[in-house]
Amino acid sequence: MPRIRTVALAAGVALLTRRAVRRRIEASPLWPLPALAEPVSGRPRSRALRLRVARHETVADGVVQLRLEGADLPSWEPGAHLDVVLPSGLVRQYSLCGDPEDSSSYTVATRLITAEQGGRGGSREVHGLREGDRVEVRGPRNRFPLADAASYVFVAGGIGITPILPMLRAVEASGAQWRLLYGGRSRASMPFLEEVEKLGGAGRGRVTVVAEDEDGLPDLAAFLDGTPRGTAVHVCGPEALMDAVAAVLPDGCALHLERFAPRTSADGNTAFEVELRRSGRTVAVAADTTVLAAVRAALPNTAYSCEQGFCGTCQQRVVEGEIDHRDELLTDGERAGSMLICVSRARGERIVLDM
Repeated sequence: MPRIRTVALAAGVALLTRRAVRRRIEASPLWPLPALAEPVSGRPRSRALRLRVARHETVADGVVQLRLEGADLPSWEPGAHLDVVLPSGLVRQYSLCGDPEDSSSYTVATRLITAEQGGRGGSREVHGLREGDRVEVRGPRNRFPLADAASYVFVAGGIGITPILPMLRAVEASGAQWRLLYGGRSRASMPFLEEVEKLGGAGRGRVTVVAEDEDGLPDLAAFLDGTPRGTAVHVCGPEALMDAVAAVLPDGCALHLERFAPRTSADGNTAFEVELRRSGRTVAVAADTTVLAAVRAALPNTAYSCEQGFCGTCQQRVVEGEIDHRDELLTDGERAGSMLICVSRARGERIVLDM
């Protein structure tokens, strides 16, 4: 019996010690200071799923829609998106545009963007997927949720209709008042146009379609004129469209944006230094480059993916320095001590990373 008590006591002490050490490390990850041969970069942000491409169809000029099937998939709400891991390893974000009540599949759509148009290969890979292929996805995550309001105005530009479409279905089902301006280069290039017009109802004036080849650019000021106070205005599309809506937003209306590109700073970019504390190195970040590029020159194995501030792969802990956050992902709590080095920068002349 004494031997059993001794073993039990030792096991209990060991368990309490492990818990204490774990709590201490969680409270201050720099204690004790790790001595790693190669600093570890990034961390997965959510559980990955392997889904089958059940349907691949063209829904507008240059736009394909994918139905990705699985079982008991995590739920989502209008405005949510998936991180899709493409065959090359690239990670791209695509808004969910299907039915949130369907737990057996996710639906996404993407427009093909060529290299001449600034594309970096992700959309071409999506267009190259075939029915039966399997892809890894992470999420869903929602950084563009449908606001709680008495009335809504939606503005979508081109493929920006994808997160807006589930919102339209939701507000229509709720009986809320809503209007939509949907713009694109041509009617043939605008996905889901038929469903959008059907949701608006013939003769009700809730949907305004502006095809540039027929109508020119939309008159946003005229469209928004008279919008009542308290209206939630949701906008998704090119940066110029979102800026234009913000410039003519009526007083008392709340603006909600879905960005496809990292934020920019009104002060522009300036050069600064980054100390890599674990590695004992310091790298210079020029005004025309990113922290990620400068760090990878010194530490080639640094993990990254989207280079747009959306996926979180390149998230790094900041030991010292003020951060100019330009991502669309981190929470306020995460921003207090970390940054996405693909887009964010230092506000001063120096910043120190736990790398």
